[in-house]
Amino acid sequence: MPRVVHFEIPSDDPERAGRFYSDVFGWQINKWSEGDYWLVNTGPNSATGINGGILKRRHPQQPVVNTIEVESLDSTLATIQQHGGVVVVPKMPIQGVGWLAYFKDLDGNIFGVMQPDTAAA
Repeated sequence: MPRVVHFEIPSDDPERAGRFYSDVFGWQINKWSEGDYWLVNTGPNSATGINGGILKRRHPQQPVVNTIEVESLDSTLATIQQHGGVVVVPKMPIQGVGWLAYFKDLDGNIFGVMQPDTAAA
């Protein structure tokens, strides 16, 4: 069953946001080598919860986004559209991680959907 596996927090100042979440919750924040993206480790993998990222805000209403891991991104995107959802960012590779797209549900909420694939480039 697909599960939420990642969150993204947009910020006008990702480094400041990283310090805030680190100071408040003790999260470990590290800049990812691939662009302006900071990885957020919220705790040990043995504990319940997910990790995420902080990225530079691209527009004023950019929401926090949860990403759902799926077995087949193409199939999932087709199913989303068949049920009235809208793909807002098409399938793209995240090098060494997998394939990612974003969609809006029937209420306008934005989610990411990710198919793991370490060969994605």
